[in-house]
Amino acid sequence: MIEKIYSVTEFNKLIKKEIEDQDLLKNIFLKGEISGITYYRSGHLYFTLKDKNSQIKCTAFNYKMKKIPENLKDGQSAKIFCDVGFYEVRGELQVLVRHIEEEDKMGELFLRLENLKKEMHVEGYFDQLHKKEIPKNPKNIGVVTSLNGAALQDIIKTIKKRDDRINIYVAPSKVQGIGAKEEIIKGIELLNKIKEIDFIIAGRGGGSIEDLWCFNEKDVAMAFFNSKKPIISAVGHEIDNLLSDLTADIRATTPTGAVEMSVPDKKQLEKDLGERKRKLIKNMSIIVDYKKKELQNLNNNYYFKNYLKNFKNNYQTLIDFEDELKNNIEKIFINKKQELQYRIERVVNLNPIKILATGYSITTKDGVGIKKINLLKKGDIIVTRVKTGVIRSEIKELIENEK
Repeated sequence: MIEKIYSVTEFNKLIKKEIEDQDLLKNIFLKGEISGITYYRSGHLYFTLKDKNSQIKCTAFNYKMKKIPENLKDGQSAKIFCDVGFYEVRGELQVLVRHIEEEDKMGELFLRLENLKKEMHVEGYFDQLHKKEIPKNPKNIGVVTSLNGAALQDIIKTIKKRDDRINIYVAPSKVQGIGAKEEIIKGIELLNKIKEIDFIIAGRGGGSIEDLWCFNEKDVAMAFFNSKKPIISAVGHEIDNLLSDLTADIRATTPTGAVEMSVPDKKQLEKDLGERKRKLIKNMSIIVDYKKKELQNLNNNYYFKNYLKNFKNNYQTLIDFEDELKNNIEKIFINKKQELQYRIERVVNLNPIKILATGYSITTKDGVGIKKINLLKKGDIIVTRVKTGVIRSEIKELIENEK
């Protein structure tokens, strides 16, 4: 038996001929859900057609000439008329699309997702009041992503470029396929237990909607929502918001973008601080110059220059006033003292006891002084007080003064 050795090119041409010569693989109708659709300026259209279990690559060359709709979207169900082809350069089997008929506008997965979004929106999971602020100057950042993906390297590189003092804690996780949902949730929960972590970035690089779908799972979205630490949803995509984008505290369009929006650039910060320092020094210099001029003006001011002289004059005036005030107070005190002595003497001289000492007496009846004779009658008892004692008398006769 002669051994036949093919080059790769020869082998792929052989496969291409075998496939494209098969009548069973021509004029075929396929039905499925569109994914990863891309319109190119060249006029070609590329997408994947899939169902629950399988998928196949599709190409529509010069799609406008075939009257293929220009607004097809991921998740849309469609029926396509096609041939099976083989791209020998890459050794890839593909479907060569000749026509596309749109069916329902949204695939089953997207319909379920839209209903879930509406439900969670009503329940308040997307409300701004639940959003936590990202710390302005982080020292420790947690990351949930694949160890093998470019996203992790982009995050580390960007963080170290902006501030190489920051520590990075990585919780490795699958970010697509079976088990991704559980590992993302576990990673978020794990990083929440590390006290020193300031916030978390969870995500991955770009991909098809199938690759990103784990971030549309409700359990994953709830893990973002329930994170005690601030969390950024950083999934590289340009489609409408994923569910994790809506429940996270912040959404970033890429992992690199997540770092750029949350980590201050140390070099730029130092530059800004330097600029502020220069402005502050300049402003302080202006203020100092202004104050110097103010001080010079004060030095030249008549009142300021003669302040000491004026102070001495005013001080002497104050002393003179004080002396005068003391003399006046002393005079007033002497006058008041003399007046008081005079009043005391008058009171003493008016004392009835002193009057009695001169030979006078005081007569009373029942304790009441007798000033008129008509207040008495024969037989009344009267009391007469003299200097040395008291005389009790009974009236025998009353003689009134002649008028």
